[in-house]
Amino acid sequence: MKDVVQRVEALRKYMSANGFDAFIVVSSDAHSSEYVADRWKSREWISGFDGSAGTAVITRDKALVWTDSRYWLAAEKCLRDSGYELMKDGAAGTPGIVEWLCGNLQSGGVVGVDGAVCSALEVDSWKAALSARGIAVDYSKDPFLELWGDRPSVPLGKAEVMPLELAGESSADKLQRLRAMLLEEGAKGMVVTMLDEVAWLTNLRGSDVEYNPVLVSYMLVTDDSATLFIDARKLNDEVRGYLSSQGIAVDEYENIWQALDGCDRLPLLLQPSRCNAAIAGRIGADKSVYRDSPVARMKAVKNDAEIEGFKRAMLAEGVALAKLLYWLKPAVEMGGVTELDVDSKLTALRSENGEFRGLSFATISAYGENAAIVHYEPTENDNKVLHPQGFLLLDCGGQYACGTTDVTRTIALGELTREQKEDYTRVLRGHISLAKAKFPKGASGTQLDVLARQWLWQAGENYLHGTGHGVGHFLNVHEGPHQIRMNYVPAPLVPGMTVTNEPGLYKSGRHGIRIENTMLITPYMTTEFGDFCALQPLTICPIDKAPIIPELLGMDGIEYLNAYHAWVFELLSPYFDGEMFDFLKMACAPL
Repeated sequence: MKDVVQRVEALRKYMSANGFDAFIVVSSDAHSSEYVADRWKSREWISGFDGSAGTAVITRDKALVWTDSRYWLAAEKCLRDSGYELMKDGAAGTPGIVEWLCGNLQSGGVVGVDGAVCSALEVDSWKAALSARGIAVDYSKDPFLELWGDRPSVPLGKAEVMPLELAGESSADKLQRLRAMLLEEGAKGMVVTMLDEVAWLTNLRGSDVEYNPVLVSYMLVTDDSATLFIDARKLNDEVRGYLSSQGIAVDEYENIWQALDGCDRLPLLLQPSRCNAAIAGRIGADKSVYRDSPVARMKAVKNDAEIEGFKRAMLAEGVALAKLLYWLKPAVEMGGVTELDVDSKLTALRSENGEFRGLSFATISAYGENAAIVHYEPTENDNKVLHPQGFLLLDCGGQYACGTTDVTRTIALGELTREQKEDYTRVLRGHISLAKAKFPKGASGTQLDVLARQWLWQAGENYLHGTGHGVGHFLNVHEGPHQIRMNYVPAPLVPGMTVTNEPGLYKSGRHGIRIENTMLITPYMTTEFGDFCALQPLTICPIDKAPIIPELLGMDGIEYLNAYHAWVFELLSPYFDGEMFDFLKMACAPL
């Protein structure tokens, strides 16, 4: 922690020299990404906390990190002896960042934040709240350009064209649809800042960000032009020719600023919650139309080719997971298997498929009490040996050339307590209740969330993360705009969307349970009351039956699980024979 302490002191000297009384360091990059390239890991560099979500605040005499419940236990470990105080975001009695700043800074103070990596919505909300207390917000400087001596450069991954047979729609056609939507919104153009939106719109993929097959870039689309702003070293002649054929010009990444200054196709559509403050400020509120990104809505509804790609990716993932499950318990009984060994074994099994491109997020292989840490990741220094008792929680996902996967299984490695079995069965019953849902087209995920939580609530239990999120097509594993969660998310659910179904339960110091399938929203029926939808599982993997208490799961739950397992066996069994076939048959046998 010595380096962290020295870095904080260096930042304080910078703050003093530039007139800042506090500096906010967010976790994002210039594109509001969930996972960021090393170049933009400033919050991790200044605090030592390496979770994917969190915000650091440094004043002249205090240093704090806010992070949500997923990371509280992990953050406590990371921040120990660093001089930082952990602020448990969302916990009763924990003030928000602005509330804390208002209570700890004097009128006339100045709060700094790098506007290139902070959304326009955040900066505007901070300015409004802090100005009421006489505190200014300056978003013009990035102190880490000066302080971070060996700061990584912007990544230079090579661009690849996604074949039309996998993408299902040409980039030119997507741009035509986008322009029609912009016209409806009263805009003559749009700055596309989200990396997955640029990737989807151009049908390009890359490797600039870990787990996300995207390219660091911007895109400016107007009613009669489209320009991709990207480092030219990422593009070979084939990609350049492809972009030209789709009506897309190319310019250097840094030239987005000049293009915005000279753009005469106004107003431009911006999504303040996703566009960085520097871009929004450069355009100006009087030349902008503030709306949610139409690209996100377009991308969320998968076409037939994308759906078929998902199914192929899920089949490949299911084969690898079945092999892992066959190996796991005997290996644990022999001894010496660790959490990291499970991750490595699964990656090796996935690699047997030629379309596997890497992980879609860091594997959560969590044994025993580690599973109570919602986003636990084993490391060489924190890597439990598995024993033939208790639970292993395995949350994993892969990137395949044809699709992206996300699945969680909680696996009984041996003897379980009654409490563990009851908790597992309630989580599974919630998963099944949501999986069986029928709902009006256009309902929001918030309206469905209670289906997954109801059996836990009856026992006075709950989980604090969302129940479901969209999944990208060989893109980001977490995709919006729709979600299934307790807090209100208005985005409508419609056929063609993918969404996860992942209720859980976490008891600190004891165990954690989560069961997750990726689902496809499909048409169900049309009646005099409108169109209705259903959820179809895409994930093809046995669910452990050993921890189930049948009477607690109920007959409807047993019937659904048996039907799901019959479907899993039908799809996976052609790929196995001998002992592996027998194992799969037993894993998928009726309860």
